[in-house]
Amino acid sequence: MFRRALHCAVLPAVAACTVLYGSPAQAEEIPKAPGHRLITPYEGAPAASAPLPGEAPPQHPYLAPNGRSGMHSDAAGSATSPWPGPLGRDPEVTSEKIAALGGECATATFDSGGRLVTVCGTFTGFQVKLLEPRTLATLAEYRLPQRSSTVEAITSLDFGKIFKDTSGGAYFYLDDQDRAVLADSRQHVLRLAHSQNPDGSWKFTVDDDWDLTGHVPHDCVTWTNLRPSGTCDPVTSVMPDWDGRIWWVTRQGRVGTVDPATSLIRSVRLPGEEIQNSFSVARDGVSIVSDHALYSFRAAADGTPEVQWRQTYDRGTAAKPGSVNQGSGTTPDLFGDGYVAITDNADERMNVLVLRRGADVPADRRLVCKVPVFGAGASTTDNSLITWGNSIVVENNYGYENPTSVLLGRSVVGGVTRIDVRPDGSGCDPVWHSDVRAPSVVPKLSTANGLLYFYEKKPSVWGIDGWYLTAVDFRTGERRWSRLTGTGPLYDNNWAPVTLGPDGTAYIGVFNGIVAVRDR
Repeated sequence: MFRRALHCAVLPAVAACTVLYGSPAQAEEIPKAPGHRLITPYEGAPAASAPLPGEAPPQHPYLAPNGRSGMHSDAAGSATSPWPGPLGRDPEVTSEKIAALGGECATATFDSGGRLVTVCGTFTGFQVKLLEPRTLATLAEYRLPQRSSTVEAITSLDFGKIFKDTSGGAYFYLDDQDRAVLADSRQHVLRLAHSQNPDGSWKFTVDDDWDLTGHVPHDCVTWTNLRPSGTCDPVTSVMPDWDGRIWWVTRQGRVGTVDPATSLIRSVRLPGEEIQNSFSVARDGVSIVSDHALYSFRAAADGTPEVQWRQTYDRGTAAKPGSVNQGSGTTPDLFGDGYVAITDNADERMNVLVLRRGADVPADRRLVCKVPVFGAGASTTDNSLITWGNSIVVENNYGYENPTSVLLGRSVVGGVTRIDVRPDGSGCDPVWHSDVRAPSVVPKLSTANGLLYFYEKKPSVWGIDGWYLTAVDFRTGERRWSRLTGTGPLYDNNWAPVTLGPDGTAYIGVFNGIVAVRDR
């Protein structure tokens, strides 16, 4: 048993609570569905470590070190890790059940002591958690308010509202002082620190709380406001720029900044456009993709976002199964010699687009290449690309809507493709294609061992829903090994990423909590 104390600060319309654990809460394994003993627990063979040459993305001055700071690993959104993941040497699997229902830990970051700082979604609200990296035991938690989409889903019995909501803290980042920075469902930007008490327990504290409701419509559905008459515009994501301003975006196309030194808030609106993805930052600007166009922003002297350039893309005629909305599903990737990459939403075949991101690039020279990927009528992604050097890796999510899409042994058409930009920048070429079936994961590349990591759902004629961590050779596209993590919908990652930890562990957020895979 463990001892815990609950400390709540009463804020407008919500109680924000820190749970203090006198001793770590013991991890409870996520239950497996029947059939896990009837399918192969391990396929392939251990891989040899083969580090990749090249330079890592620039280290952002206001983020935790690359690989530790957020869902997409760094400010550039590269989805790469500077340390090795498991090589497949008799890998062991552990898990933690976060809640009786739900509990998915989407973004995992690592503080300077190697502890996990993560946000886990439950039906009662999101929880910021501090986890011990080996046992996955909870050291402390901070409870965020419930999202309006959860209230709507429960009252209407339409749980698709939850699965297509990217707001409320799922996209957060860890800053250079180990603080979690996020936007909660009240349209507040919080900066949360964690520290150890004299008795050895841990706690979260709110260092800063910036209220965006003067800039963002906030008449949202709650249990005390089931039929709002106004507008609710959830904040999707936050990221700092190179000067330390905190940028934020909303679902309905608002783009804003907070100056942490003065608390000055500025914003603009992209009329008729929607932003459901996170965004990336470099010294030369902030790259944001809406459901209509790719943007490069900078801040004016007073912090107001200004458009440096805008590039439309083919958004197709409708959202596809496997995408959140009718538009690009990717966070922009900043890579190579001043490139930015996204995907479009073209009807027949999705395209990978590479553009030059300089503010002074002529419009007719902006596009470097447009490469169609995957099969006709079965091609989309709602996850970040992976970029390293001049290479891009893209995953096909066509057919995945929510956990019911892959029940009873079903899977998706799948596919992964690597594309390289030519050294002279004259175009792009496909390098290899893999048949890996990763329904919805944000994959990762370890540059320390040369392996790509996917979370795979293999079809089963027996109706068994087995989920695997799969390693693929970055150079060749060859599948190296797959390790079963569990069976049943509780092991579905439902859009959460693979995250590689500093100790070589691969973590995957799943529907009921978090899974860890490491070499023995």
